[in-house]
Amino acid sequence: MTHGDHPLLHGELRLAGRLDGRFFDLLAGLALTGSLQKAARVAGYSYKGAWLVLEAAQSLTHAPLLASITGGPGGGGSQLTPEGQALLAAWRTLQVRQAAFLHEQETWIATQPALDALLKRMTMKTTARNQFTGTVKSVQRGPTTTLVRVALTRDALDICVSLTTSAAEELGVSVGQDALALVKASEITLVTDFAGYRLSARNQLACTVARVERGAVSSLIRLTLPGGTTVTASVTNDAVDGLNLTVGQPATACFKAYAAMLAVRG
Repeated sequence: MTHGDHPLLHGELRLAGRLDGRFFDLLAGLALTGSLQKAARVAGYSYKGAWLVLEAAQSLTHAPLLASITGGPGGGGSQLTPEGQALLAAWRTLQVRQAAFLHEQETWIATQPALDALLKRMTMKTTARNQFTGTVKSVQRGPTTTLVRVALTRDALDICVSLTTSAAEELGVSVGQDALALVKASEITLVTDFAGYRLSARNQLACTVARVERGAVSSLIRLTLPGGTTVTASVTNDAVDGLNLTVGQPATACFKAYAAMLAVRG
């Protein structure tokens, strides 16, 4: 998934070949919540998985990254050690430096007209903040409407996309194709308590709130799926306050099948 602009170059940053963005999402979640359980959900780990990745990281750094807090009104918790804080700060600095490096290379590519035109044909730019990558799992054709299931690459779940049958035929949709399910952030409804009700929305993704970016009128809510894929929802500030959305909180991202657009590699 990408946001408003889509850079031509991407690079995965890893420390010691093993510590990636998901691991540092875990550290950031710990710094924000003081709870390993909540931080694990933020980063898309199980509780056991979070412990294992922290132990592996500590074997690399030869220093504890996490300290336990006992007692207090919350019954204790966890916090980053000074070494953990320093590692997280270094990661954030490296992210900024990497982004500057990639931008510099994109600037160079722009001076090479043939290469620039070739590479840009390989990219897709869209205002949809959510781009779920996967493969077409099934195609259910009807007289006027076709329902396509896209199996996500990183998560053991599907996204349902509804489109007209004529559009599906024009795209040549078939099982096994590489596909993107595109969903605008404004199309996503967040639910924190179903209160015994069931929704008609075909897509209901159980997530964990990872970040709340508050604006003047609305907020962008970044959520994480169990496999680490992120979802972005745009909701009003009143809704954020009404739901009392906080980092580490479980929430379900819901959207109709017709709210998703399908893109397949032609």
